Amino acid sequence: MSDTSSTESLRAAVEAVEEPLLGRPLGELGLVESVSAKRFGADTVTVRVPVPNHPSLADLDAAIKEAAGRRVTVEYQNMDDAGRHEMMERLRAQVGPKIGEPGNRTRVVAISSGKGGVGKSSVSTNLAVTLAKRGHTVGIIDGDIWGFSVPRMFGVQRPPVVIDESIIPPRAHGVRVMSMDYFVPEDKAVIWRGPMLHKAIEQFLKDVFWDDLDFLVVDMPPGTGDISISMAQFLPRAQVLVVTTPQPTAQRVARRAALMAQHVDQELIGVVENMSWFTGDDGKRYELFGSGGGAALAEEMGVPLMAQIPLVPAMREGADEGRPVAVAAPDSEAAQAFERLAIAVEEARPRVRTHPDLIIR
Repeated sequence: MSDTSSTESLRAAVEAVEEPLLGRPLGELGLVESVSAKRFGADTVTVRVPVPNHPSLADLDAAIKEAAGRRVTVEYQNMDDAGRHEMMERLRAQVGPKIGEPGNRTRVVAISSGKGGVGKSSVSTNLAVTLAKRGHTVGIIDGDIWGFSVPRMFGVQRPPVVIDESIIPPRAHGVRVMSMDYFVPEDKAVIWRGPMLHKAIEQFLKDVFWDDLDFLVVDMPPGTGDISISMAQFLPRAQVLVVTTPQPTAQRVARRAALMAQHVDQELIGVVENMSWFTGDDGKRYELFGSGGGAALAEEMGVPLMAQIPLVPAMREGADEGRPVAVAAPDSEAAQAFERLAIAVEEARPRVRTHPDLIIR
């Protein structure tokens, strides 16, 4: 015999469970097919899943059983093509214009540098994670087509899935992660020229279902080449952070990335100085790479020095193990610096664009 009140209570609990791939509640997605709570015998829940061989089915199953708070049998049904299409059409309509198109509300923050080896990917990863910890919906694009490293830093173990021709990026530490790493075998090099690079970046922006992001962090390749130019075309409203290290030589090279942002009319919002110092066991700060480069670049470009990120062992360890320092060592100097950086980025509201033909009299 079915118990109506218990069934309604069980349905509400199950519908609130987040679907691991899409990051939205099962009820909102219309995936709870049926719920039956009985006075005698096992309660039963039937859930539709959006893809066959769901890569996170074990996590979903555990979450449903925990939310139920009682012993429950969960049955799964694969959605048919019509069901997937209807669900994705509804989601795409809710989100509205895609990132980079007029009317989209996502703030794009491009992390640039003049040269490699300054820790730009670590800054991108930890900024994205910290923004997510602060309650924002966040995505990250690993824009370094040749030197992709972001998925490893996030500990992502699986590729994206495709639902109704939309690429659904995997999520880790609250961040949706997209990278060329998913599409290139371990033993292959990316040997592409301009048009193919342009197409890859376009696909990351237009074919990926990012959902309704507050922030999209873009880990740019070093320098001012094809990908940087393509990004400027696709994301003309992006805000740019330039990463440098303290030594004057690195600062002079980073200046070129800052100048490019201004040249393509993107908004340079600040400078991040990475590897600023190391604090020894004696409590003393050691400036291993000199000092002053970040402040000098910020002053020259007329923007704030938003953060100085110290060297800590957890930063390197976290990058190798897929646990960003903002997660692995939240009380460390570096994590606290990323917290200040995230707050500064939040406060750097995008400038209001004007049209040359519009004049207020």
